[in-house]
Amino acid sequence: MTRRELFKGAVGTAALASLLHGEDAPVAPQFPATAKRVIYLFQSGAPSQMELFDYKPKLSGLRATELPSSVRMGQRLTGMTATQTSFPVAPSLFNFAQHGQSAAWVSELMPHTAGVVDDLCFIKSMNTDQINHDPAVTFCQTGFQLAGRPSIGSWLAYGLGSENKELPAFVVMISQGSGNMSDQPLYDRLWGSGFLPSRYQGVKFRAASDPVLYLSNPPGIDAPLRRRYLDDLAALNDINLREYNDPEISTRISQYEMAYKMQTSVPELTDLSKESESTFNLYGPDSRRPGSFAANCLLARRLAERGVRFIQLFHRGWDQHTNLPKQIQGQAKDTDQASAALIQDLKQRGLLDDTLVVWGGEFGRTVYSQGKLTADDYGRDHHPRCFTIWMAGGGVKRGVTYGETDDFSYNIVRDPVDVHDLHATILRTLGLDHTKLTYKFQGRHFRLTDVKGNIVKAVLA
Repeated sequence: MTRRELFKGAVGTAALASLLHGEDAPVAPQFPATAKRVIYLFQSGAPSQMELFDYKPKLSGLRATELPSSVRMGQRLTGMTATQTSFPVAPSLFNFAQHGQSAAWVSELMPHTAGVVDDLCFIKSMNTDQINHDPAVTFCQTGFQLAGRPSIGSWLAYGLGSENKELPAFVVMISQGSGNMSDQPLYDRLWGSGFLPSRYQGVKFRAASDPVLYLSNPPGIDAPLRRRYLDDLAALNDINLREYNDPEISTRISQYEMAYKMQTSVPELTDLSKESESTFNLYGPDSRRPGSFAANCLLARRLAERGVRFIQLFHRGWDQHTNLPKQIQGQAKDTDQASAALIQDLKQRGLLDDTLVVWGGEFGRTVYSQGKLTADDYGRDHHPRCFTIWMAGGGVKRGVTYGETDDFSYNIVRDPVDVHDLHATILRTLGLDHTKLTYKFQGRHFRLTDVKGNIVKAVLA
């Protein structure tokens, strides 16, 4: 036997595959889980915390004054405002009020969200190291600012699998907001599996007649012929699997089978005709428009009902460098009613208790105006030092606010939470110890939280 034949054989290839591809052995939960699934409503482009949830009444008396250097403290700025000679304070043009028994402050832009605040847990002290969109979104989705790591949904699919064998464990949907129509693009790698086997990557659902590409049978192929074809293809792939022991061959076999099952399950899932009129009224008129954020929220509830582990909704359009007052009204109208409806719908169906819902973007916005500040217009630049998200259900406390920022919503003054902390806390609700959900790749045991992350125990019920 030659050296080449040795490594091509089963023993040599098994050892080599272990070195190259890591261990494909999901980790059992280490704690009692309070959530079975996650719905992540990602607001891409970075919503302004000061216009939505982080009320700063003292700013009204500081309008157009220079942001004090004692507040900026030399923090880095993006190239879009670093050359500005003036940094005028821009108070929000929108009114705030307290709502619910929790007395949470919410902007007039979010009246429906205001109606469910007693089910929400606000975290106002989120922060990140990333100041530009692509690395910040990548960091939020993968725990690392450079592309190539597995996304959070892939980690959960790997760690916990799916409760439904006819649907993927990880589903992604994207909607375009009516605010910034030329917002940052979203790349498929954001729901990719990185170095995990590719069967753990997210499956993107589209608004088109074919929600999943290449799922339908081509012309001239009926279901029995498709079944025979897949059986023969699986037999051929199995020969290669036994010879090379490459995990990607196993993935290929399982994904063909999943696609066959999805030919029946996906059309049933995406057929909203049996939803009641009251449900459409709850989610709003946009819920009848395929591909809208509201329609995707309704589909997210249907996916949760069917045991999909991680459901990721991306909504673009939150990047308001200019024309913020007008654009953010459109974004809020896109998302407010549907987000609140999802909470109410899950709750009335008994699903909220074991479904964790997360709402938030990649960073916050600056208190100072980018460009010219006028009586009715201003913009805001990227601000990584503090931003607001909310969570609901799945074992987090209800009707609470965690963390606090200064009077300028520029720095955190109490209980900071970074992205790794958020990821660690999400994993904890699912019964997973973030330090033990690992995968060996290129000689190192990688994890979603890298070498950091602390569970925010104060927000857990």
